[in-house]
Amino acid sequence: MNIQIFGAKKCFDTKKAERWFKERGIKFQSIDMKEKGMSRGEFDSVKRAVGGIDELINESAKDKDTLTLMKYLSDSDREDKLFENQHLIRTPIVRSGAKATIGFCPEIWGGWE
Repeated sequence: MNIQIFGAKKCFDTKKAERWFKERGIKFQSIDMKEKGMSRGEFDSVKRAVGGIDELINESAKDKDTLTLMKYLSDSDREDKLFENQHLIRTPIVRSGAKATIGFCPEIWGGWE
């Protein structure tokens, strides 16, 4: 199992997700969204796995101007804008191949083993 956790160092749910995998002895790769972010392929894979662009958007993000702008863009433009502004994506994103979750979802991760 190749687990990737995309998150932020200060995100409480990201820390909980990392702890959940550590406690079970499951190796994972932790990626700080502020430093590196997702590649376009990773972004598209996660978007498909979670059910679309709307599931990725963090409505409580601090950048209210960009969030408001995204409401008025076409779907493809919203996708591009979110990819450019990955700080607007909900965290953590836990990914294993083509499967992915957003948030703290141990009930789903347990079935990946």
